[in-house]
Amino acid sequence: MFDTSQLKNLSVSFTEPGVCVLKVNRPSVLNALNTATLVELKSVLHLVARAESVRVLVFSGEGEKAFIAGADISEMAGKGISEGVRFAQLGHDVTKLLELMPKPTIAAVNGFALGGGTEMAIACDFIVASENAVFGQPEVGLGIIPGFGATFRLAKFVGLPMAKELIFSGRRIKAPEALQLGLANHVYAAADFWSETLKLAEQISRQSASAVRQSKLLINEFGESVGLMYKLDSEAQAFGGLFGSPDQREGMSAFLEKRKPGFQGLDGSIERQGVIS
Repeated sequence: MFDTSQLKNLSVSFTEPGVCVLKVNRPSVLNALNTATLVELKSVLHLVARAESVRVLVFSGEGEKAFIAGADISEMAGKGISEGVRFAQLGHDVTKLLELMPKPTIAAVNGFALGGGTEMAIACDFIVASENAVFGQPEVGLGIIPGFGATFRLAKFVGLPMAKELIFSGRRIKAPEALQLGLANHVYAAADFWSETLKLAEQISRQSASAVRQSKLLINEFGESVGLMYKLDSEAQAFGGLFGSPDQREGMSAFLEKRKPGFQGLDGSIERQGVIS
């Protein structure tokens, strides 16, 4: 195994045979992702990728309310363009580690998975959800776009037209619809969620590790992960480019102040809109 005693924002546990459970551990803020948490995730995922004793990674969030409620808006609100680009690139570092890791990764979505939360989940090989899970890409209601890979990955789960609908509208979807759309592989009752998730992870961990690794590599190649770097760089530049804009400032201020934003239209007029709830 490896030393996790210095972690402040994550928790790590191990089950047999060879299953690592990694959780974002910030339940007081619904496991929102700030820079410090992303840096820790990047470090731990490198360790998981190299650990021969780990055959399957289960990625989740502490508590019963949230998987990851999104990026930490209180940290993002004051960023400028270059800071926004760097934040997106850090998120991409983490999601690329999840997607390209040479062992299976399962997103165990046990509550809210919004914005960066959904993006972390779809970077995993597949998603299992609690009946209480809620997904969504609400970034347009904040004056920005998804910045951790949804413009590339979401369509691989739900198809291009539905990915556009979800990103353009910012609407949330609950577990039954996520299952219907193919976003989640399974939806489990809350009481059975962890036992069923670990049962599936352990079934995978008992298979040939080399065969599973080669299967993942070939599936990812077929799924056009070869275009990943170019697409994610374009997303990071577009995401960061919106920071400092009137709509980004207004959208994030409105969120933090718990009010509806007054966005500027493309012609400079004011549009009264509500963040999707």
